[in-house]
Amino acid sequence: MKGVLLVNLGSPDTPEPKDVKKYLGEFLMDERVIDVPLWARNLLVKGIILNTRPKASAKAYQKIWWDEGSPLIVLSERLQDKIQKQVDCPVALAMRYGSMTIKKGLQELVDKGVDEVFLIPLYPQYAMATTETILVLAEEIRKAHFPQITIQDLKPFYNNDNYIEVLSNSIARHLEGKNYEHLLFSYHGVPERHIRKSDITKSHCKPSDKIDCVCCKTPSPAHEFCYKHQCKEVTRLVGEKLKLKEGTYSTSFQSRLGFDPWLQPYTDRTIERLGKQGIKNMAIVTPAFVSDCLETLEEIAMEGEEIFHEVGGKEFTTIPCLNDDKEFVDLLSNWINEWAMTETVIA
Repeated sequence: MKGVLLVNLGSPDTPEPKDVKKYLGEFLMDERVIDVPLWARNLLVKGIILNTRPKASAKAYQKIWWDEGSPLIVLSERLQDKIQKQVDCPVALAMRYGSMTIKKGLQELVDKGVDEVFLIPLYPQYAMATTETILVLAEEIRKAHFPQITIQDLKPFYNNDNYIEVLSNSIARHLEGKNYEHLLFSYHGVPERHIRKSDITKSHCKPSDKIDCVCCKTPSPAHEFCYKHQCKEVTRLVGEKLKLKEGTYSTSFQSRLGFDPWLQPYTDRTIERLGKQGIKNMAIVTPAFVSDCLETLEEIAMEGEEIFHEVGGKEFTTIPCLNDDKEFVDLLSNWINEWAMTETVIA
């Protein structure tokens, strides 16, 4: 019997400091998130970050927390529910971090008689800290607890024509009637070394190439796992789809941590620069996320807007993630139904 497991990032159980600390501990101790030796990760995370950051992060979560719970969880559950109504096989939901574990999600499917799982990481682009960590953990759990099942995964769908159309349509709808001067595509940042580590050619990717990004534009097998290329490709494809004029849209990266170089240009500095250059009306979209979360609702919609207004900007339009958008639900449901009928992995 076939079944589907949707997997998103995760969330603290509550926005209280103790729960945020527990969540951050699990998240930041993942070797694919902070990819340094264990002793250094322990020192950084348990010795410094978990003693300083939970209270501040809890305040941020409290700003965006809904009556129903964590926005990311609630939106993911809505997505799951709508997909379930359009497919015949069971659909479960899990998170990479937090109490809604991948093990629980697989157990839910197994209890329903599932022995073939279609695993869908809810990330359009591939990255060590997103897709890879989900797939690695899922396989470890399968071997240890569910050796009788098989798992196939949905490949990154950043350049899938149907996905680009769905994303473009969503952007167009939310910008209808808006007199914006610049559209910023903001993606979650990762350390530059993640790009080098993911380069299967060991020679192609040059993440510090901040201006021309020649490596991102030059065809290479490395692009299959290159997060930076895949982000820039989404921007390019949507720009073409929406017929955006050159110079009226750009790409940036948010949420850096520590002192190592991360992908640039940085979102906060880009917002500031645009405002100082005289842009009065800007819009921002976050295509690395399919569900609105702390990074989109607080870091972008609140902190980003504050930065823009401080430097003279007027109208700051935040475009929601796809969330449970009907076209996105239809797209995922179609991929699931095709997989269930043909046993091939789409995208």
